[in-house]
Amino acid sequence: MFLRRINLFIRSLIFTLIMVAFTPIWTCVCLITMPLPYNKFYHIATRWNAFITWLAKVVCGIRYQIKGMENLPDAPAVLLCKHQSAWETIFLPTITPRPLVYVLKKELLRLPFFGWSLAMLGFIGIDRKLGMRAFRQVILEGRKRLNNGQWIAMFPEGTRTAVGEQGEYKGGGTRLASSTKSVIVPVALNSGKCWPRNSFIKTPGTITVSIGPAIHPDKQSHDALMAEVENWIETEMRIISPEAYNTQQLLTQ
Repeated sequence: MFLRRINLFIRSLIFTLIMVAFTPIWTCVCLITMPLPYNKFYHIATRWNAFITWLAKVVCGIRYQIKGMENLPDAPAVLLCKHQSAWETIFLPTITPRPLVYVLKKELLRLPFFGWSLAMLGFIGIDRKLGMRAFRQVILEGRKRLNNGQWIAMFPEGTRTAVGEQGEYKGGGTRLASSTKSVIVPVALNSGKCWPRNSFIKTPGTITVSIGPAIHPDKQSHDALMAEVENWIETEMRIISPEAYNTQQLLTQ
């Protein structure tokens, strides 16, 4: 057990060092290629995402499998995803048929190199303390991005949740979809088992990414739409990670 922990630490350290060294280099590439048309620039910029996903597989043994790839529509969409680690924020832009723009804390856009790259890609930074003003910004900026052919990605629980846990679902994403008449793509995943939140150590394993059928906001109340999204994601989580939820249930009994 001790030797295994040492091995995991060394592999995680190698992964982190390479990622930290590679990120400033790729930010410079992004700065040079920024004048290109957005779709070409986005493709070049997200080669960082593809490389880091590959690096996690080769160095840390973190593999993945995808269910429901056919459910990704080539149309304006709001992607609402379970959030367990940083892995999905890196991975998702590599598989969507259109450029993916995240809604995130504005502080992240100020991070040297990494944050600058996010800003260049047009990610939407918000101040959560502003409440409804922040939500109006999401609607305004989100509509612009969707009209430009991009997708919006949001984490309805607002933050990372531990494996086997469920956070409170918030309605910003469903309200954006309703106001822009965009379909919702729900995504369930169990990345936390390999790349836990707030943990330096990465563990080998296979992450399952499950993409649900598009949900159309037409003729649904906001509450019904929110309930449908939450129900699909949480039901699917118990399918792809039954052991995590069974263990959590036993601990709470």
